[in-house]
This record gives sequence, C-alpha cells and structure tokens, in this order.
Amino acid sequence: MTMFQLSYEEIVERIRSECNVSEAEIKRNIDEKLNHFGSLISRNGAAHIVAQEYGVKLIPATSGRLQIKNILAGMSNVEVVGKVRFVNPLREFVKDDRSGRVASLVIADETGSIRLVLWNDQAVKVERVRDGDILKVEGAYVRERNGQKEIHLGERGSLVINPPDEHIEGVAEFSRKRKIIKELAEADQDVEIMATVVQVFEPRFFEVCPSCGKRAKPKDEGFECDVHGAVSPAYSYLINILADDGSESIRTVFFRQLALKLLGIDEATLLKYREAPDGFEEQRKRLLGNTIKIAGRVKNNTMFNRLEFVATGIDIPDPDNEITRLETEISSLKGEKKETEENS
Repeated sequence: MTMFQLSYEEIVERIRSECNVSEAEIKRNIDEKLNHFGSLISRNGAAHIVAQEYGVKLIPATSGRLQIKNILAGMSNVEVVGKVRFVNPLREFVKDDRSGRVASLVIADETGSIRLVLWNDQAVKVERVRDGDILKVEGAYVRERNGQKEIHLGERGSLVINPPDEHIEGVAEFSRKRKIIKELAEADQDVEIMATVVQVFEPRFFEVCPSCGKRAKPKDEGFECDVHGAVSPAYSYLINILADDGSESIRTVFFRQLALKLLGIDEATLLKYREAPDGFEEQRKRLLGNTIKIAGRVKNNTMFNRLEFVATGIDIPDPDNEITRLETEISSLKGEKKETEENS
C-alpha cells in the first residue's frame, strides 16, 4: 500500500492547474462519478478517476529530482532544488535527556514552496544561509504536519548552498497564512499576525558558549559548556513584547537577530543595556504603538497556562500589499458564495 496520498483538495487543484478547467466543472465530474458508483468509492477515489480521465498523473516518480509540487508525504530519499524565501533561526531543544538543534526555512521553485526542516549538524548550516540562496537537498524525507508537507533533512542527507551548476529563475509566490490573535492555536507553527506593540519588556540576557552558541551553565568557578568545557561566556538575548490586534493580545518573543531588527539597533548597543538597563527606556518608548507584521509559531507556556508567539520574522506592513491582500480575500469570498449558490 502506497504511503503517498493526495487530499481531495490537492487533487482538484492539480487538475485545475494542469488542465485549465474550472473548479466547479471538476467537482461536477467528481459528483457524477460518486452518483455512478454509489458507496463503492469515496470522494477522494472519485477524484482520482476524474484525474486519470483528464490525463493528470497524480503519483510522480519517487527517484531522482522532484519539483516541489510533486512532493508527497511519506516519500524518502528525496532530491530537490529550491531558492530560499525565508529563514527561521537555529534553536536548541531537549528531549528525553538528550539535546539537539533544529532550524527551518522555506524554499521555492517554479511550481511551489515548502518548509525545509534541518536537524542537528544540518541545522548549524542555516547560519550560512541567506534569503535568495539556492539550496540543493539530497537524501531527505517528507512528513506531514498540521496538514502541511515538510521536507526533513538529517545526518544521512546532504545540503549544498549555492551549487555552481544550479539556477532558478522565477519562483512561486510564497504567502503565509494571516490569522487574528484570537484564532491562534497551539497547532499554528507557521502563521502571520499583524498587531500593535502595546507593551515592551526589558531585554533578557543569558550566557552562551562563544564557540558553539549553546547555553553555558554556571559552575563554582565561572561557566561551563557541555561541549567545550570551561568557557568565558558570550551573551545571547531576547525581547518580549505584548502584541494586540484588536481581537486579543499575545506575549511575543524575539530572539537575537530578530530582537535587533525589532529595535532597529546593533548588537553592541543592545548589550550595553545588560549593565545599564535604565538606558533601555528610550527604546521602549520608541517602539510602543508601532504596528508590525510578525511571522512565527504558537507555543503553550505550561507554567502560566497561556499561549505565546515565538517570532521567526518581522516586517513593516506595506499599505499597497495590505490592500491587495484584502481585495484577494474579498474576491475569494465572492467566488465561494457564487459556487455555493450554483451547487445549491
């Protein structure tokens, strides 16, 4: 039994994009198959039959390089080339008394975009990756999380940054789902909010190993890294704010480079506030009342029993883009209403 399964919506979209037929026509054909076969097939099965009649191949070859649109959950040993559209920072985790590192980014080609998750030694490479870089991924596997496909790359795979023989001209547009704060849930791992800064907390600093960046633990005499032993620590940092979009507010955390981008200052300036926290008041006043777009993931703070937002990106809203977004949403709602009326 194959592990590669497209959802009903994905099959309809594949037929629509490859055959230039309307979604309404495709769904009418699927309904006809369901009426013909009765309870012998599911709606998904009927969609497969219609796809075959249109000549659409739903299951691509599983060896060699794949376009992003042809990547399916359950695939292994996947090779893909994509251009970086967005980079999430490296982070550490602890599970079952074992520590590890993970990083994620979004890559795109001419056919679509997908999240790429890097583990441990592969994750460290994200620090050399920039927006617009071309990545060649080999030996990856594909998982589905919260209804979205993800490429995962572990120690058995390989990642090449800007290989000389690879070029990607145009890429598919990447658009992150926008949600209001009131609708955020713990399952939201890659969403966007637009909110106003209503509270800014003092920066928090913590000791890290200057060689590997892992947390440095205090000992009787100085600090110690699990990997490099006794060290003279460097300092990492984060900023917490309270973001409010009119529906609700949520505590949002910005780590390292995102904290600097939020404040619009360099690292040397921020580190001064570790010894002189009163100087941060000017930054706080300047930031209050600003409206920003924040990309990120939701986490559940079990200690305080509340949801929090971990920022993975930040931007200033562009009025023209926001108008276009609203027009697209209105057009989509009108289309859904028209289709409902036609099928009723």
